[in-house]
Amino acid sequence: MRILPFLIAAFMLFAAPAQAVLLGTTTRDPNGLRRSVVYIENSAGELCSGAVIARDLVLTAAHCMMDVASYRVVAVNRAFRPQRYAVVAMAVHPTFVHGTTPRTQPGVDLAILKLGQPLSPDYAPLDPRLAVDIDTGNRVTIAGFGLLSERQRRTARILRQTDLVSLGPVEVANRVIIVADRTRLAETTGAGACRGDSGGPVLAATRGGYRLLGIVSWSSGALRSRDTSACGGLTAVTPISEHLGWIMEGIRSLDGIGPAWTRR
Repeated sequence: MRILPFLIAAFMLFAAPAQAVLLGTTTRDPNGLRRSVVYIENSAGELCSGAVIARDLVLTAAHCMMDVASYRVVAVNRAFRPQRYAVVAMAVHPTFVHGTTPRTQPGVDLAILKLGQPLSPDYAPLDPRLAVDIDTGNRVTIAGFGLLSERQRRTARILRQTDLVSLGPVEVANRVIIVADRTRLAETTGAGACRGDSGGPVLAATRGGYRLLGIVSWSSGALRSRDTSACGGLTAVTPISEHLGWIMEGIRSLDGIGPAWTRR
């Protein structure tokens, strides 16, 4: 399965940070992805999503951490009530350059957040060391706490997920994997990331549970849509397998910061 290069280029002209999962299913299983997916909010009012990779660490998008603000991570418990945790430190990929458009943004859009206290053992971290490449045609799941559309601001902070298909890699100033609705292939508005989903996990469903493959970076609107929003078209993913060395280095650099506890 492939998408023509000029079509990807056209979408990227209108791409924006993926800041809810459009056409996604609301997640209400207390034993499901709510154990591994969180959202991140800051004192400037911005919202992103993130993947739990240890009881005290969250992997997200670097562009979510660029405001001069205080940050906190919000996890939902088994009753889907929010549990808030202060962010006490972070590691941002050294190549990331903030302030440009997604089409030209140089560097790797990844950051790791250190929590001021650990999540309870009820949460289920995703191990980045199990990541594999996202090949063209692969089916993936995305999850996040963003909006249903840019016009529905009150729909944020609800966990949703949906299945997409990989259309393959694209390189401009950085390298991302493009995923889209399996039937609409971004020609018309379909499932995908929307505002608030940046930093959320891209996953492979296995018999043993979900495997973390990547992190949502940005999204676009559909090619034939008259809507100017950046939702329902292409979703760009920063692949984990290509940056595992930095992720493990970042984990080591944050180890020991903040209160001491035993990581399980």
